[in-house]
Amino acid sequence: MNDTARYRLLLCGLGGLTALLFLLSLGVGPAAIAFSESIRALFSDQRDAIALIMREVRLPRALLGLMIGATLGLSGAALQGYLRNPLAEPGLIGISAAASLGAVLAIYSGLTAMFALALPLAALAAAVVAVVVVQMLAGLRGGALSIILAGVAVSSFAAAMTSLALNLSSNPFAAMEIMFWMLGSLTDRSMVHVWLSAPFMLLGWVMLAMLGRALDALTLGNDTAASMGIDLRRVQFLAVFGTAASVGAATAVAGAIGFVGLVVPHILRPLVGSRPSRLLPASALGGASVVLAADIAVRLIAPERDLKLGVLTAIVGAPFFLWLVYRTRRRLA
Repeated sequence: MNDTARYRLLLCGLGGLTALLFLLSLGVGPAAIAFSESIRALFSDQRDAIALIMREVRLPRALLGLMIGATLGLSGAALQGYLRNPLAEPGLIGISAAASLGAVLAIYSGLTAMFALALPLAALAAAVVAVVVVQMLAGLRGGALSIILAGVAVSSFAAAMTSLALNLSSNPFAAMEIMFWMLGSLTDRSMVHVWLSAPFMLLGWVMLAMLGRALDALTLGNDTAASMGIDLRRVQFLAVFGTAASVGAATAVAGAIGFVGLVVPHILRPLVGSRPSRLLPASALGGASVVLAADIAVRLIAPERDLKLGVLTAIVGAPFFLWLVYRTRRRLA
C-alpha cells in the first residue's frame, strides 16, 4: 500500500471514529433515554421532553464538541507547521488567554447578569483585540520568533489581568463562576452558542486550510519557500488570523480547553509523513474525536460532580507533554 492509500485510509478511519463519537455524544447524558429513542426524537416533529432534551441540550453540546475539537486540532497543526516548532499550540499566540480575560471581565463587571450573551461576545471582542496587538507587535515582516514573543507578551498580560480580577473580586459567587468558566466545559450550552461561534470557526478553518502548500514549502526554509512564489506575509496573516478567528470563537463559548492542539498533531504526524498539508485535515478530525471522547468521559466518570472538560484534557495532556520533553532531551543528548 502506497503513502496516498494509507493517508486516505487514515482519514476514513478518523472520519468514521468522529461520526461514531458524535452519535455516542448524542446518546449519553443524565437522562435515561434509550439511544434509538433519542435519535428518533431528534428528527421527529414532536415537542415532548425527550425531543427538547435532544435539541436544546445534547445536540448543541455534540456540535460544539465536534467544532471545537476540529478547531483546536487544525490550528495546532497549522501553527506547528508555520512556526516549525513541534511544541507550538493554539494558546501560544495569546488568543486563548485574551478570550478568557474578556469573559472574566464580563463576569466581573456584572454584564452576564444583564445580558446572557455578554460572556461569549466579550471573549470574542478580546480575542480580536489580542490578534490585532500580536500582529502590530510582530509586524507584517516579522518572522516566527516575533509571533511567538508577541504571543507570550499578550498571554502574560492577559493572565495577569485575569488574576487581578480574581484578586479584587468582592463577590465570592462571581469569583467561583470565573474559576469554573476558565476550567473549560460544554455543559449548559445551547444552539445560540453554536450559531454565534460557527461563522468565526468556519472563517478560521478556511484560512488555515489555505496554508497547505505554503506549509509544505516552509519545511525547506523561508528563502526557498519565497523563491517558490510563497508570499510569507500572506502566510503569516492566514496563520495568525485563522487561528485567532477559530480558537477565539471556541474559547468564547467553551472556556480554555488545553493540550488538544498540542497532543493531536504529535500523535498523527508519524502516520501522515513529512508533509504538513496532510496533517491539517487529519488533525482536525483527530481533535474532534478527542474532544468528543473527553466530553463523553466527563459525563460518565462523575456525572453528579460536573467534572470540567478542560480538567480532563489537562490530566491526559500534561503527562504527554512531559513525555515529549523527555523524548526531545534524549534525542539531543
